[in-house]
Amino acid sequence: MGYRVAVVGATGEVGRTFLRVLEERDFPVDELVLFASERSEGKRLTFRGREYGVRALNKEPSFKGIDIALFSAGGRISKEYAPRFAKDGAVVVDNSSAWRMDPQVPLVVPEVNPEDVRNFKNKGIIANPNCSTIQMVVALKPIYDRAGIKRVVVSTYQSVSGAGAKAIRELEEQTKAWCSGSEIPPARYIAHQIAFNPVPHIDVFLENNYTKEEMKMVNETRKIMHDENIKVSATAVRVPVFYSHSEAVHIETHEPISPEEAREVLKEAPGVVVIDDPSRAEYPLAINAQGRDEVFVGRIRKDLAFEKGIAMWVVADNIRKGAATNTVQIAEILIKEGLI
Repeated sequence: MGYRVAVVGATGEVGRTFLRVLEERDFPVDELVLFASERSEGKRLTFRGREYGVRALNKEPSFKGIDIALFSAGGRISKEYAPRFAKDGAVVVDNSSAWRMDPQVPLVVPEVNPEDVRNFKNKGIIANPNCSTIQMVVALKPIYDRAGIKRVVVSTYQSVSGAGAKAIRELEEQTKAWCSGSEIPPARYIAHQIAFNPVPHIDVFLENNYTKEEMKMVNETRKIMHDENIKVSATAVRVPVFYSHSEAVHIETHEPISPEEAREVLKEAPGVVVIDDPSRAEYPLAINAQGRDEVFVGRIRKDLAFEKGIAMWVVADNIRKGAATNTVQIAEILIKEGLI
């Protein structure tokens, strides 16, 4: 049995990756419908060897007949159009932050809380978490199940692709200028020069002087893990890397857990690949995670600040596992569970 699948925001970085992931995972697409903004109307994208034209979302009078809608078009568009797709009978899986903290909308990472998918019927929408949250909770879940988690302190090293195609081009242009000795173009899409310069500023600053990106990690982690008592403190940094986010994660557990135990439970966890042999300089790298769907964990060691604690290094492709792949995995659960 096949499904009529819509991709909203099809011409963006994540939208195009949706198509690759759907094809790679042999998702049962019977008919594909591509939507984007009016300026992308008529563009052609290829899926399974066939070209599809892109439709202007704002010109579509009805979305009836669509079974699954995969959204990656920003919060404003999602707020306006996701309910319309749902009203017309589609299940929406949304990548924006628009619905994540809505108590009637499940926030799902398939390796962590797949059972929450069943709760989509309140609004017909399932939210995909923030990319940095996704990879962290995939690595946290095995530790949580084994020893409980009291608090997490995380510092992120996030690639420019998380800020979109324009930010990728900005890093390229600045790097070329630096290497040629030319004047570096001014920052437009990242707060400061990103070439050869980490920037501790992702999204807007809030009243507590944490950024919105950092607070997403705090609030989303609690919702996904179903534990409001987990304390999370995050510092999110944009780094001059094109793809894949890296994170230094320090965990205080309720029960003691040794690095050896942590390593073993992580090795057995779904979606996790452990690379951890410092004596051979083997640990996860952003360049190795690019194009992969797993979450890579290494540098697993006793945390020296917490009596009961573990420190680790977590890396994943933010466009794939942090967005497109996680979304498609959610849709696969819907089908497997007979929910659509």
